[in-house]
Amino acid sequence: MFSARSVASVARTGARTFAAAAPGKSMKPPVALFGVDGTYASALYTASAKTSSLDATHKALTSLKGVLAKDPKLVRILASPTLKTDDKKLVIAEVMKAAGQDKSIKNLLEVLAENNRLGLVGGIVEKFDVLMGAHRGEIEAIITSATQLDAKTVSKLEAAISKSPLIGAGKKLKTTNKVDPSIIGGLVVEVGDRTIDLSISSKVAKLNKMLTDAL
Repeated sequence: MFSARSVASVARTGARTFAAAAPGKSMKPPVALFGVDGTYASALYTASAKTSSLDATHKALTSLKGVLAKDPKLVRILASPTLKTDDKKLVIAEVMKAAGQDKSIKNLLEVLAENNRLGLVGGIVEKFDVLMGAHRGEIEAIITSATQLDAKTVSKLEAAISKSPLIGAGKKLKTTNKVDPSIIGGLVVEVGDRTIDLSISSKVAKLNKMLTDAL
């Protein structure tokens, strides 16, 4: 049985092999990512940057992300540790149909298959989104509300967040509205590594603590 350290070593070796397959000057990822999927996402970024195909690769991954979201069976197949070599080739062929035959992604999938890591595809797609956002100078703001916000409200919140010192000069704001009924009401705003909790559930929790401490 492999230890966590040996698994990470295999991931790094496979990622280096994958990134080295692309010629040209090395292009360092804009931010450091952690985890095995982060290692592979960084390698994919480097390989795509070397061939000036970052946008094309990102587009292909976005298409792949949509396919994985619609096909839970494919996700389960990718995660299966018992896939035989011939089955892996068939799976890669099917995935490549969704990915638009992008060469960098094909190389990545072949390396993942070789290391029995095809189940990491979903995580790699998410991590690559993070790298592309940083590459484009985007700052992600996640606004969580109890119900879906209308476009006018989101626009007002974006304007307010854009004026915050958390958004550096020359940065682009990318806003996502997530719905979580458990917060009851109010908002939770996440910008980068900062969280501003203005939810009713948070206020209720604080009130409960104050009452408990007072008794």
